[in-house]
Amino acid sequence: MKTYIARRLLALIPVALVVATVAFVLIHLAPGDPASIIAGPDATPEDVRKLEHQLGLDRPLPIQLVQWYGHLLQGDLGRSIFLRKPVTEAILDRVEPTLLLTVFAIVIAVVIGVPAGVISARYHNSAGDQALMGLALVGISIPNFLAGLLLILAFSVWLGWFPVAGYSPLEYGWLATLRSLVLPAFALGLVQSALIARIARSSMLDVLREQFIVAGRAKGLGERAVVYKHALKNAMIPTVTIIGISFAVLVSGAVVIETVFNIPGLGRLIISAVLRRDYPVIQGVVLCIAGVYMFVNLVVDLSYIVFDPRVRYQ
Repeated sequence: MKTYIARRLLALIPVALVVATVAFVLIHLAPGDPASIIAGPDATPEDVRKLEHQLGLDRPLPIQLVQWYGHLLQGDLGRSIFLRKPVTEAILDRVEPTLLLTVFAIVIAVVIGVPAGVISARYHNSAGDQALMGLALVGISIPNFLAGLLLILAFSVWLGWFPVAGYSPLEYGWLATLRSLVLPAFALGLVQSALIARIARSSMLDVLREQFIVAGRAKGLGERAVVYKHALKNAMIPTVTIIGISFAVLVSGAVVIETVFNIPGLGRLIISAVLRRDYPVIQGVVLCIAGVYMFVNLVVDLSYIVFDPRVRYQ
């Protein structure tokens, strides 16, 4: 097990380097440059060239890439061109809302999606099954931003239960933070809960047709024990896989929701960086998101052992 984890962690290094290289090249090949934006529309070409020299943007792209790799190996993501502070500091200032929003959303997705899928499979082809899968289809079809706008209209404008937008940091109390994240978290989580419900239902139906389930029922086991003790555990591997994918999707999907709800998280940070061509910030945020994807993938692989003892990693 330890050897497997060590191999997987070492394998993350070349993947991270590939992601970093692709992000670096694509960002620098995009039209526009920060020097022109900083200098303003009235600047002369000479002013822009001087600013490019000060920022190091006049050097050949391969040299800039090698220099960035050197800083990266030292744990330095660079310095923001516009924020005038280290990229690591800029990310840490914005990571709290995004992390809490994503965790809250995945909890909502799992708490709603897994029970809905299990119940739907247990009462297959019933009216309840059709109703739950109909709601799941509607949930999958609604974009996150539209779900967010509908929730704002219903629970903020009409009922006045939650704030329309904004974020309350943890330093002002966790209840205020929770209240500010309820609507954006549901806007993110409801869509993913629909997908989890459909996968959980499909996995449960497959397992419920297995011979060991038939044998358990023939021995007189109660339906509750068959479904929740034996079938559910065996159906969790595909469900856990989709939960891991959903968590990664929620991290990137938070970009849109943070804009809709005016939450100062990583999504807002990367959007402003793209608009201003703040290369170091874009590269740093992309690398962090890629790191989250890879870490979640590793956790999902290791969780298979919990649900299926036959799985062994060497």
